[in-house]
Amino acid sequence: MSDEEITAGFRALSTATVSDALDRLGLLGAAIGLAPLAPGQRMVGRAFTVRYVPVGVPAGTVGDYIDDVPAGSVVALDNAGRTDCTVWGDILTAVAHRAGIAGTVVNGVPRDVRRALDLGYPIYSRGRLMRTGKDRVEVAETGGTISLGTVQVKPGDLLIGDDDGVLAVPRSREADVLAAAREIAEREDRIVADALTGTSLRQARARYGYHALQQRVG
Repeated sequence: MSDEEITAGFRALSTATVSDALDRLGLLGAAIGLAPLAPGQRMVGRAFTVRYVPVGVPAGTVGDYIDDVPAGSVVALDNAGRTDCTVWGDILTAVAHRAGIAGTVVNGVPRDVRRALDLGYPIYSRGRLMRTGKDRVEVAETGGTISLGTVQVKPGDLLIGDDDGVLAVPRSREADVLAAAREIAEREDRIVADALTGTSLRQARARYGYHALQQRVG
């Protein structure tokens, strides 16, 4: 399956369905504590990773990595969950939106969120704050493994976000996750169809094995 087919497949699925598929396969995925900036956000793309550390001596910078991010990617920023300083703002939002970047996930907080809201640019984070990260944190690495709090993310992993939050799908297992998620989605669609045409919910759920959909197999 091509990269485009994989991405398009996940674009048609909710994070809830993908989360159930990850559970079935015994994989971590949900980035607990990271919430959408606004209702109605939707984002699917491969992770471009950036890791921050507290500023050193001499002080480093918060980075100009945005010029290197391919269109369709999701910028994934690991600021160790800090909520006292920001690593994303309106300049980055403006450039990312124009460049066709799919969205941004911050293990920390952004600022200048008005531009993102006006543009409909997806951001997932631990909140928002006005205080800059300049002279407080610096880029330690781009293109390495990072943490989004409860989940590890490697460059090229898929990041999927919607109103329920954001999760990561490891690139090495994405085809398995997609297949499981599609099967779960199909069964749930059948449950809804049956329940809306007169079958009791209890019967519909039993018919399609609802209570075991996310259970780990093997």
